[in-house]
Amino acid sequence: MATQPATKVEVMELSLAGKVTVVTGGSSGIGAAVVRSAAAAGALCVAVGRDESRLTRVAAAVLERGGTCSTVVEDLTVDGAPERVVGSALATYGRIDVLVHSAGIFGPKPFLETPLAEFDATWRINVRAPFALTQAAVPHMADGSVVVFVSSVDGHVGFASDSAYGPSKSAIDGLTRALSIELAQHGIRVSAVAPGFTETPMNAPYREGGQLADAAIRETPAGRLATVDDIATCVLFLASDAASYTHGTILSVDGGYPTSPLQRGMATA
Repeated sequence: MATQPATKVEVMELSLAGKVTVVTGGSSGIGAAVVRSAAAAGALCVAVGRDESRLTRVAAAVLERGGTCSTVVEDLTVDGAPERVVGSALATYGRIDVLVHSAGIFGPKPFLETPLAEFDATWRINVRAPFALTQAAVPHMADGSVVVFVSSVDGHVGFASDSAYGPSKSAIDGLTRALSIELAQHGIRVSAVAPGFTETPMNAPYREGGQLADAAIRETPAGRLATVDDIATCVLFLASDAASYTHGTILSVDGGYPTSPLQRGMATA
């Protein structure tokens, strides 16, 4: 019996060519890596952050490599900041095609020692700020636009001393799923990446001494911590047309980290 010819498979490039891409937390860590990778993929980037000098360095590195990047210095928890970020992107490029929420804070502390002020600050930055910025941006995003949230393994795995940050990322997972349904009617895709243990400046103080990093590596099948570029590549995929049928997905980029205490115990046995 004759063998049928193989079906031709077209491999799509991870391209953001010409797409105006707003990235919060763009001055360092995962956000800066997303800016670099998006610009390398042809995006017209808007890097948003609170630290002007760091933002300038990120933008300069993009420009040196022939990419395009403007900056917006804003604290997204301040009233009016989301509207100013959107206004700046529109004034510079005329539209918004991709919105990546990477800004966030992480401050582990035992539950009984966590002041409500710190809990509130975590939720203002990790949840309220991306909610408000998405609300401000969506009216200016056309059919085919994309929103990508940066969640965390903490959003679906319980950890001690994580009662503020972890639940805030669970909220981001819920927001991703809700908006993926509601914004689909406007032709806007919504997804998220959930990084595992990743080497970033934000968590550097907690990796000092190596105990946290060693424990994470022992329980991670990949046998290492993630790099910011590991995460940025997956953000690029979700933002690109290669993921055009991906809606409401929380893409785990965690090296296979076990999802339950029992599994974690077995991994270290």
